[in-house]
Amino acid sequence: MENVLRPLIVVGGSLVLTLVVGWAVDQLLRRADGRHHETPLWGLLRRGGVPFQLVLCSALFRGSYDQVKLLEDHRIAIGRALTLVLIGSTAWLVVRIAAAIVETSYWRYAAVHRDPARVRRVRTQVSLIQRVVSAIVGVVAVAAMLLTFPAMRAAGASLLASAGILGIVAGVAAQSTLANLFAGLQIAFGDMVRLGDTVVVDGEWGTVDEITLTFLTVRTWDERRITMPVSYFTAQPFENWSRGGAQMTGTVFFHVDHSTPVEEMRKKLQDIVRECPAWDGRDYGLAVTDTTPTTIQVRALVTAKDADDIWTVRVTVREEMVRWLTEQHPYALPRVNTADAVVPPGRTSSGYRVAHRAYEPPRTGRG
Repeated sequence: MENVLRPLIVVGGSLVLTLVVGWAVDQLLRRADGRHHETPLWGLLRRGGVPFQLVLCSALFRGSYDQVKLLEDHRIAIGRALTLVLIGSTAWLVVRIAAAIVETSYWRYAAVHRDPARVRRVRTQVSLIQRVVSAIVGVVAVAAMLLTFPAMRAAGASLLASAGILGIVAGVAAQSTLANLFAGLQIAFGDMVRLGDTVVVDGEWGTVDEITLTFLTVRTWDERRITMPVSYFTAQPFENWSRGGAQMTGTVFFHVDHSTPVEEMRKKLQDIVRECPAWDGRDYGLAVTDTTPTTIQVRALVTAKDADDIWTVRVTVREEMVRWLTEQHPYALPRVNTADAVVPPGRTSSGYRVAHRAYEPPRTGRG
C-alpha cells in the first residue's frame, strides 16, 4: 500500500503545488500590472507563466524522485530526462524574463523621446539584443544538457586537445556566417540602417521590415519582400532616405513647348500643393532647367515629411499640371513641327525653293 500511496502523494502534491504557486504568482503579477500603468514590465512577465510552472514542476519531480522509488530499473534514464526538462524550461524562462526587461526598456525610451529616427535606432538595437541573448542562453542550455551525459564529459579532454584545429576549420567553413553576424552587430550599434528606414537597395525602393543577426528584409512598395545578407549593407553602397531625418524634397519634370506660360505654371503649382494634404508646407518652386530645339524642360520642386508623402505630392503635381495644361493651354504640350521653314530675309519663297532644289543630287537613269 505504501508503494502505491507514496508515488501518488509525491506526484499529486507536486502537481497541485505547481498549479497553486503558478496561479498565485500570476495573480500577483496581474495586480502589479494593474497598479503600475506606467510600465508594461509586470504584464510582460506574465508571458513566462508556462515556463515558470514547468521549471517548478520539473524541479519538484527531480528532487523527490529518489523518494518515490518508482520504476527503479529506469531510475537513471528518468532522472536524466527530468534534468534535461529542467534545463530547457529554465532557459525558456530566462529568455522570457530577458525579453520582458528589454522590451520594457525600449517602451520607456520611446515614451520619453519623440524623435522617430532615434526610436527606430533603439528598436533595432533592442531586437538584435533579444536575439543575441536568446542565442547565448540556447547555447549554454544545450551545453549544459550535453554535460549531463557521462560520455560527453569523458570526451571533453579529447575535444579540448583538438579545439585549435576545429576552431580553424569552423572559422573557415562559417566565414560568411560570422561576417553576417558581425555585420548585424555593426548595423545595430553603428546606426547605419534601422527598422522603418526608407532605403534604395540594388535599384529597389522599400522600407526596412526586419533585421536579424544574419539577414535583412526590405518591404517594397508593391508588398514584395527582398531578403539580403546584412553584410551587403556594410560592404556595398545604398541609399537611406531616412538618415538624418525623414523630410524629403522631390522633383517633377515636364517637357513642354517654348510658348508655354511658365509664370502661370508657377502659380498653378502653388494652387496644387496648397490643396494637397501630403505637402508639408516647407517649400515649392518651378524653373526652366533645360531647352531643346523643340521643347523646354520645366522642373517642379516640392517637399514632404517622409518618402510616402513625397511620392503622393509628386504624382499629384504631375497629374494636375498635365490636366491643367491640356484644358487651359493645349498649345503648350509638346508637338512635332510640320510647318514650312521660315524663309530667310531678302529672299522670296519661290527663289528659295529654286535655290534649294539646285542642291539636289542629279537624277540618273531613264525618265
